[in-house]
Amino acid sequence: MSGLSTHILDTSAGCPAANVQIELFKDGTVMKQCRTNSDGRTDEPLIASGELATGTYELHFHAGDYFRKSAGTKDTILFLDVVVIRFGINAVDQHYHVPLLLSPFGYSTYRGS
Repeated sequence: MSGLSTHILDTSAGCPAANVQIELFKDGTVMKQCRTNSDGRTDEPLIASGELATGTYELHFHAGDYFRKSAGTKDTILFLDVVVIRFGINAVDQHYHVPLLLSPFGYSTYRGS
């Protein structure tokens, strides 16, 4: 099974990050816009099985909006606003999972399964 998926965990709160806007780009063009559900995942894959193409992609996670809403802060300047992860896909027959572990002051990602 091939394709692309993601999920977001709010490590500062110890729970999935719900209602986070995500944008997927390829070659500077928006391919998809969606939001995470209550489990911190998208309701459908970012790229479905069989539709993956080689190339460089970017995921834009709108963390600032999420933290403003979840913390109830009115701060206009946060340490993290839009988290951008640029990654490459070179094997279209594989599945790529790009999770985001997120806090107001840092993040981590890896190639998941």
